[in-house]
Amino acid sequence: MRRLQSVLNSAARLAYSARRSERVTPLLRELHWLRVPERIQFRLCILTYRCLHGSTPSYLAKTLHLTSDMESRRRLRSGSTSSLMVPPSRRATLGDRAFPVAAARAWNSLPTSVRSLSSYLTFRRSLKSLLFDASFRDD
Repeated sequence: MRRLQSVLNSAARLAYSARRSERVTPLLRELHWLRVPERIQFRLCILTYRCLHGSTPSYLAKTLHLTSDMESRRRLRSGSTSSLMVPPSRRATLGDRAFPVAAARAWNSLPTSVRSLSSYLTFRRSLKSLLFDASFRDD
């Protein structure tokens, strides 16, 4: 991820004709670009949203399961939410990177107010704002 972030930083410096010694955070903030970890989470959440709303191939959508669809969870509080079941994985190196696991974790980390949006464009805008604020909160 460090290499990808370095490429993104170089692109921001190129866009502003900035020197390598200048800080890149203000440039990224002004361009409204997400950092690499947030960019990955953004893409996962967008793909998950599209899977849940039927605009992706069925083989991809079949890998995600809502907790409300699980028979054993219907009477629980989590059964009434729009959260996804996180499948168990044996290896953190490979299993946690699999789409069903990574997508469910990324989706469940979003606030309910963002997950429940019905319009794709509104969801995308709210998600980017949420991740942008999280990305540059500490700086």
